[in-house]
Amino acid sequence: MQIITDAIQSFSFPPCAATIGCFDGVHRGHQYLLQQVTEVARQEGLCTALITFPVHPRQVMQSDYQPQLLSCLPQKTNLIQSLPGDYCIMLPFTHELSCLTAREFMQFLHQQYNVRTLVIGYDHRFGHNRSEGFEDYCRYGEELHIKVVQAQALTEENISISSSVIRALLKEGNITQANHYLGYSYYLDGTVVNGYKVGRKLGFPTANLLPSCPDKLIPAEGVYAVYTYIEGQRYKGMLNIGCRPTVHNGTNRSIEVNILDFSGDIYHKQMRIEFQHFIRKEQSFPNLDALIEQLKEDRNTVSELLTL
Repeated sequence: MQIITDAIQSFSFPPCAATIGCFDGVHRGHQYLLQQVTEVARQEGLCTALITFPVHPRQVMQSDYQPQLLSCLPQKTNLIQSLPGDYCIMLPFTHELSCLTAREFMQFLHQQYNVRTLVIGYDHRFGHNRSEGFEDYCRYGEELHIKVVQAQALTEENISISSSVIRALLKEGNITQANHYLGYSYYLDGTVVNGYKVGRKLGFPTANLLPSCPDKLIPAEGVYAVYTYIEGQRYKGMLNIGCRPTVHNGTNRSIEVNILDFSGDIYHKQMRIEFQHFIRKEQSFPNLDALIEQLKEDRNTVSELLTL
């Protein structure tokens, strides 16, 4: 899919079937929506367009809003590029755009992007204050010569797969189900930074990750089995997210991974962590010996769960 970042200024669009949304995570529900857009476009002889925003709209409207994203912009762009379709339009969200009514926004899509058919997500609303619904969009579509289609949700066991559902799963540590709904392993990218080096003293040296995207959601505190990627190589990893209560780390949360069967200086290098399994919640131990024994058990568990 071709990413268009300057569509307003310099790109002339052929007639298209389009859908619009934040597409945070580009999960299986989003992919199912795009399949429906592609099918409509095929039936009507149109190209396909996915319209999204480089910045979450609420961040524009509320300067203190913390979105807890599933995918920051570079990650979202990479995920979208791998999908079938013709165009992904990165539409800058502005205060002026937020003031448009639903009808005015649809007119903008028609005039600017040559949208002939608009496929709307099953729970998506747009326009000033998001006060109008699907029947209103259909009425405006008739006036503007835009066909309006409501997409079906992707559901499993009566649950509609959505970004909010996946966020909730990650916050409770349910990595297995979150990954299933995403269609890929949830991951954090970042830089290896200096830590307190407590793990090294315990016999479990760790690499501390500083996430490259400060707005990306950090899963629930606890111990995880992860794959760790450094310079293109994949390793098994035992990850801890939390405040390390046994060593009295206060409220300073860290993201640190003990990389199995690895040694080397990786400070300031880029690292990716892919979450695979939740092992246990973070807990306080009566002494360091008890902590070390638990870490040994955790490492054995991680080694058995992961394969290279």
